[in-house]
Amino acid sequence: MRQVSLREFRTRGSKALKAVPVGETVLLSGQGGPAYFLIPVLGDVIVEDRELRRAMAKASLRQTWRLAKAPGMSLSDQEIDREIDQVRVVRQRRKAK
Repeated sequence: MRQVSLREFRTRGSKALKAVPVGETVLLSGQGGPAYFLIPVLGDVIVEDRELRRAMAKASLRQTWRLAKAPGMSLSDQEIDREIDQVRVVRQRRKAK
């Protein structure tokens, strides 16, 4: 993986990327450290987008699970089912209007 500074990318973006082999991911970093990944699109854009969104959702879930493990934050299965049922009731009421 190549690393390119944000400043270099802003000022000479296409020139900075010419040195990167086709298909290689680029890490853009600033003064505060790593900031963004530039991921090449290979093949079907829709499939790649779906896979990227799935990876982002999994990362979000992992963070949520870490927070849920904090003392007093866990819910029982019954509490989860009750919340799901409440959301379903609200949705059904909205559809009925």
